[in-house]
Amino acid sequence: MQFHHRGYVSGDPRVQPAAGVGIDRPEQIPERVDVLIVGAGPAGMIVGAQLAQFAGITTRIVERRAGRLEIGQADGIQKRSVETFEAFGFADEIVAEGCEVTQTVFWKPDAAAPSRIVRVSREPEDEHGTSEYPHILVNQARVLDYFARAMRNAPTRMQPDYGLEFESLEVARDGTHPVAVTLAHSVGERKGERRVVRAQYVVGADGAHSRVRAAIGCTFAGGASNHAWGVVDLLAVTDFPDVRTKCVIQSAAHGSILLIPREGGHLVRLYVDLGEVDPNGRSAVRQTTVEQTLARAAQILRPYTLDVRHVAWYSVYEVGHRVSDRFDDVPRAELGRRTPRVFIAGDASHTHSAKAGQGMNVSMQDGFNLGWKLAHVLEGRSPASLLATYSAERQAIGEDIVAFDKRWATTMATPPEQLGGAAQVEAAYAQITEFAQGFMTQYPPSTIVGATTHQHLATGFPIGKRFRSARVMRVADARPLHLGHEAKADGRWRIVVFADGAAAGADSPTTRLAQWLSQSPASPPLAFTPDGLDANAWFDLKVIYRQDHTGVDIALVPAAFMPRVGPFALVDYENVFARGAGEDIFDARGVSRDGAIVVVRPDQYVAHVLPLAATDELAAFFGAFMQSRGPAAA
Repeated sequence: MQFHHRGYVSGDPRVQPAAGVGIDRPEQIPERVDVLIVGAGPAGMIVGAQLAQFAGITTRIVERRAGRLEIGQADGIQKRSVETFEAFGFADEIVAEGCEVTQTVFWKPDAAAPSRIVRVSREPEDEHGTSEYPHILVNQARVLDYFARAMRNAPTRMQPDYGLEFESLEVARDGTHPVAVTLAHSVGERKGERRVVRAQYVVGADGAHSRVRAAIGCTFAGGASNHAWGVVDLLAVTDFPDVRTKCVIQSAAHGSILLIPREGGHLVRLYVDLGEVDPNGRSAVRQTTVEQTLARAAQILRPYTLDVRHVAWYSVYEVGHRVSDRFDDVPRAELGRRTPRVFIAGDASHTHSAKAGQGMNVSMQDGFNLGWKLAHVLEGRSPASLLATYSAERQAIGEDIVAFDKRWATTMATPPEQLGGAAQVEAAYAQITEFAQGFMTQYPPSTIVGATTHQHLATGFPIGKRFRSARVMRVADARPLHLGHEAKADGRWRIVVFADGAAAGADSPTTRLAQWLSQSPASPPLAFTPDGLDANAWFDLKVIYRQDHTGVDIALVPAAFMPRVGPFALVDYENVFARGAGEDIFDARGVSRDGAIVVVRPDQYVAHVLPLAATDELAAFFGAFMQSRGPAAA
């Protein structure tokens, strides 16, 4: 964490000074806002937390609930999500608070006595080490709390506006704030009172029954699987030996349970199979009581007992698999003819079962994808056409998730004897692990994702996939750390330079690239960063040398990688790295000994891989979606 560069900070450095619209922020929503977010769930809150970093952007979040979520809903936090939390500054805290998943235990009917279940196998959670972070289990309410804190501590001092619900919207063809949104107070003395707020952009993160989605005419294709599950958070005494381990439990005659140990060491969640649903009488299954669900759970768990002492939360749901035909308000027939003004994210755009833990996780990636793009357009960094890439990228991911979830939900709901093999469930689980953890997302080539022409220079950083961290040594203070953890949710693009083998300061491709980055008018930091801002305000330049840290003379490192920052023009020493002790990032990520440029998007996805000498290609890549902001910085 960096601070003091603008003057001495005596308080909590995580609380940034209020700036821009955060100074004297009005309690009531203004008549005009830049972005109106509908829904304070995971998708809406991450969009808000990202936009809160931009002092000049007025963003408000409306939520029909009277206050913060307290209990229930999602609980599985996949590894990709924890990586994302690191960018917002709370990964370590939530990992310490959560329950870590290290394995999944599979239980099936005992062949000798089918009315009893027996443990048949244990599957490791991530035997290939796809991330340094764990898969954890923690209440969705806590995730929202951490995002709320990130917003409060940001320059804009954002916080949700509770007790307001979306009713309708109209999009005008022109005007600076063309989206007119009708809101109504949902609680309190003013319940039912309406008002209209005009916005430049609207984000509908208002759940599976999204009114925003309906207002922009999207088709929510798909349907229910006609299978129901009871979900209960409980405190219990049991002789089931794996109660503190994630379990898939299949009985011979009574269905299945997905057992999820929860944070705190005592709470447990059970997803209990309630069986097939009559499509002509769906209301009946929704009347299933918690007592009936727990009785079924007891049957599935035999010969083990379950003495429930307290039920914290209970719900019944049917598995639904739906995805919207588009994630914004531009019909396919009008693509390229106008830019979007309204977006949907999270459950508003795709729904699936809870068994693979995708809902909250995929929703947050929707929001992370959209947030920085809105900021770039509103700040004038990029043209409005950038916003079309949101639906183009995330709608395909929504379809992939729904297809994946259908396969896994079907496997979970199928009796063991019908699966065609004793280890069918375990095999299916092993095959989905990388996908479920969020690491199979790969965006195709576009204006913000380059071609794979030079992928061979860094095979461990696939273009379009998330930047996979590895250990390095920071030269200035000999501190070992993960390179990926240095990428914060600040809206900056990262240009990560993996050096050739020459020493720092020697005449080499790395040095020549650094000179171009700091001197050429075509250099992205010079071409696009406005006058008056720090040299690294919009672009974060990092270099990793092949030598160990004792072999890098920091006095000879080019100025491009050691920019002057703040009103005192202090030197930023924290972007110069060497290979780590015991782990060579060049070997670990397949980086060529000739070096490479790896361009990383603000949402941590690899945008391009280029040779060190490819300055024209680097300039052309950024020039395709960024706008010049006056004379180049000196």
